[in-house]
Amino acid sequence: MRIDIDKDVCIGAGQCALAAPGVFTQDDDGFSTLLPGREDGGGDPMVREAVRACPVGAITVSETAS
Repeated sequence: MRIDIDKDVCIGAGQCALAAPGVFTQDDDGFSTLLPGREDGGGDPMVREAVRACPVGAITVSETAS
């Protein structure tokens, strides 16, 4: 899977980091970012919950071909 965060939409609510702390964090400005090396979610089952938890829909997940 591929995770994308629309930085123009993100408001820094932090719900993604709460839902999937092994994948998401917040940068120095308080906006969502992926932890290094976690661009594919690392198989974390909570990634989709983080997508649902985002109040502004800034996170999208797409499936990648194997």
